[in-house]
Amino acid sequence: MSAAISIALPAAAGTPRASRRVLPGFKLTLGYTLFYLSLIVLIPLSALIFKTFSLSWDQFWSAISGPRVMASYRLTFGASLFAALVNVVFGLLVAWVLVRYSFPGKKIVDALVDLPFALPTAVAGISLTALLAGNGWLGQYLEPMGIKLAFTPAGVVIALIFIGLPFVVRTVQPVLEDAEKELEEAATSLGASRLQTFIRVILPSIAPALLTGFAMAFARAIGEYGSVIFIAGNVPMVSEITPLIIIGKLEQYDYAGATAVALVMLVISFVLLLVVNGLQTWQRKHSGGV
Repeated sequence: MSAAISIALPAAAGTPRASRRVLPGFKLTLGYTLFYLSLIVLIPLSALIFKTFSLSWDQFWSAISGPRVMASYRLTFGASLFAALVNVVFGLLVAWVLVRYSFPGKKIVDALVDLPFALPTAVAGISLTALLAGNGWLGQYLEPMGIKLAFTPAGVVIALIFIGLPFVVRTVQPVLEDAEKELEEAATSLGASRLQTFIRVILPSIAPALLTGFAMAFARAIGEYGSVIFIAGNVPMVSEITPLIIIGKLEQYDYAGATAVALVMLVISFVLLLVVNGLQTWQRKHSGGV
């Protein structure tokens, strides 16, 4: 007993030692944070912007507004938006099943959700193509019925749904696990239907997580290349995505033109993410969150 007291006393008496922190002080950690972010994010983006400035305004406008480029914008952002919206609905459904129900093979299903994270995107694209092409396992039955998915914009959407689903599921799942079921039971006891309980009790609590999952899935889809390039068919003006336009310009040594198109994608993506973050902030304030 006395030995334990003698050992504990110096630690309690040593106020400077007790106040030491695991990490260094604020100034040092902030400086390292800014340095790391500048090295990884700001400097590469600055190089992108400065390279674009080597073009005149007419050259810049010509590079970003050509017919093929405009068609790729419509496909890339339209397919990404549609895929993210689909993932919000079905990602919520998958997360709900994994949280609220127990069934045989649940852990396997839960692990399969993360498969798009671990699977190389090129492998995903090849697999989807082998499945949906005219001679594929499903495509050989769908195409005779007039349903062609591979080498069309529909194939692009399917690939983007595949790679974006985990973002929504893994964002919503922990929120559903922490949700207070007592509130749902209270709403039910007061006569609320299942739909009313979901809309008025559950949805407000998970809405910020849904918006976060949507933003992450949307941002991931915009920059996707590997899984889309095989199933898209890359037909100009039809199924050609913007990252492929950038790759094509780089292969032609048109570095300034490639950075100009990339800058447009960067600006549009940044604005859309700001809008989503603004909606998240408004939702938290509206629901009384911190």
